Amino acid sequence: MAIVEHVESEGAAVSGGGGGDGVRRRDFINIAAVSFAGVGAVAVVIPLVDQMNPSADVLALASTEVDLSAIQPGQAIKTTFRSQPLFVRHLTDKEIAEADKVDPASLRDPQTLEERTVDGKKQWLVTMGVCTHLGCVPLGAGEGENKGEYGGYFCPCHGSSYDTAARIRKGPAPKNLEVPKFSFTSDTAILVG
Repeated sequence: MAIVEHVESEGAAVSGGGGGDGVRRRDFINIAAVSFAGVGAVAVVIPLVDQMNPSADVLALASTEVDLSAIQPGQAIKTTFRSQPLFVRHLTDKEIAEADKVDPASLRDPQTLEERTVDGKKQWLVTMGVCTHLGCVPLGAGEGENKGEYGGYFCPCHGSSYDTAARIRKGPAPKNLEVPKFSFTSDTAILVG
C-alpha cells in the first residue's frame, strides 16, 4: 500500500495537479495560439482592405480644374469629371432673370438658382451632363444644339426639358441636373470635386 500511495503522489506531481504549473502552461499555450491567429488574420485582412482603395488613375480623376476665361456670357462648355460629362454655363443676365422669376414651389424638384450656384458667382452654373431619367447626355451645351423649350437643356432620349438653371421642367426626369461640389480657385478657374 505504501508503494501505491508513493506512485499516486508522483503521478500527481508529474501531471501538474500539485504545483499549478499545468494551468499556467495551458494558459500560455492558449494565449500564444490566439495571438498567432490574430497576427495571421491581420496579415490576411490588410491586403484585402488595401486592394479596395482607389487606384492612382482614379484618384487623379477625383477632381477637375476648369478654365472659365474663354466662356462668354450665353455660352457653355462640355468637359469630363469622373468619366462623365460636365456642363459649365456662363449665364446671361436674361437667363438669370428667367430662372429667378420661376416659383420654386411650382417645380418638380424645387430649387432656386442661388441654391444651385456659388454665392456671388450666380452667372456660373456647373452641372453634371447626365439626364436624371435614364442617364442620357442632354443637348444644349454645344453651339447650335437644341436647348429645349425652356432655354436650358433638352434630353433627346425621352424629351426631358431643363430650364436655364438646369432644373427639370417637362418630361420624365425626376430631378434637376446634379450640381457637383465645386469651388472657385480664382476669378477664372474652378475646381470640381
